[in-house]
Amino acid sequence: MSVLRTPDNRFDNLPDFPYEPQYVDLDGIRMAYVEAGPADGEPVLLLHGEPSWSFLYRKVIPVLADAGLRAIAPDLIGFGRSDKPATRAEHSYARHVEWVRGFAFDKLGLTGVTLVGQDWGGLIGLRLVAEHPDRFARVVAANTGLPTGDQPMPDIWWQFRKVVETAPELEVSRLVQMGCLSELTAEALAAYDAPFPDQSYLAGVRAMPTLVPTTPDDPATGANRAAWTELSRWDRPFLVAFSDQDPITAAMAPVLRSLVPGAAGIDHPVIEAAGHFLQEDAGERLGTVVAEFVRSTVATASQPGQHPTE
Repeated sequence: MSVLRTPDNRFDNLPDFPYEPQYVDLDGIRMAYVEAGPADGEPVLLLHGEPSWSFLYRKVIPVLADAGLRAIAPDLIGFGRSDKPATRAEHSYARHVEWVRGFAFDKLGLTGVTLVGQDWGGLIGLRLVAEHPDRFARVVAANTGLPTGDQPMPDIWWQFRKVVETAPELEVSRLVQMGCLSELTAEALAAYDAPFPDQSYLAGVRAMPTLVPTTPDDPATGANRAAWTELSRWDRPFLVAFSDQDPITAAMAPVLRSLVPGAAGIDHPVIEAAGHFLQEDAGERLGTVVAEFVRSTVATASQPGQHPTE
């Protein structure tokens, strides 16, 4: 695998993101992450999506840390400070699931995890929850889903995919800004562009939309259908915390609330005045929602029901 590594100096002077990066080696490819909060706090795994990186969680992390939680935010392979396979062909849905699995379980040895997954962070994270339910205490799904290709994707998503696939020059900061209601500062925009010194580093960004299952015969459809079967039995706490203005994933919120048993009887918040990247538009609010969810479900999560795969 041909791999590119973004120079460290690209990440100098990041606004409101003082966390020292840490790294794990996944069979020769380096994955970066940051963490904050007490080392013995309940772990909260913050998974970002396309085309962002852990910087997206800079408003969420301090809220969780102040609540006594161990906030862990990795950069997906191909994004942020993590290594970047140089060709689109090196990226697959299964490979991204395996990279995050290896990071969270083999390298960090996490158990009792609260997943917070947004965008691809949910596509990957919900697969991990279904395939390794014993590792997770609870789930927060935020502007995400688990597509199988059986239902059509919204037109706005197809427009996004076409741009990302075909544009001769991609500006990641512009893509992030398009998914926000608030206007990002010049410093924040620069931080989103930092991982990509030139267009050769963007194979992961360009590949990810093509990996979303859009037909029933997609390579990932079988695994995602199997994951839905497991999620339909998931009785640990499951919070659906979507924003009020995300046209890409809005239709998934009622599906998750109705099909996952662990979502029953929970007051699912709507994060107001926020777009697709709700961490940017309402990060502190999302952090508070997650912290309160963990605090209110400690007893329930510590005595979970058994699942067939355990």
